[in-house]
Amino acid sequence: MAHRVLTAHVPQALAREVDALAEQFDRPRGWIMNEALTLYVELERERHQLTLEALAEVDAGSTVAHEEIETWAASLKKSRRSRKR
Repeated sequence: MAHRVLTAHVPQALAREVDALAEQFDRPRGWIMNEALTLYVELERERHQLTLEALAEVDAGSTVAHEEIETWAASLKKSRRSRKR
């Protein structure tokens, strides 16, 4: 697998945390950065996919009216009050 060097300016506090993790895991700083970027990219890819799916549901009319949500939320409050007694 080919590699590229990426450069980023980060706050010193974050850099110190990366250094501390590298020392704690006995890994190079680049390994920590690679792991962090990999997880971030995966998370953002998943978040984007979920957003697209949600928008498709909205387009298909698969939504719940705001009033229905308010009624449901109010029922939860009533249910909690009756359990406390």
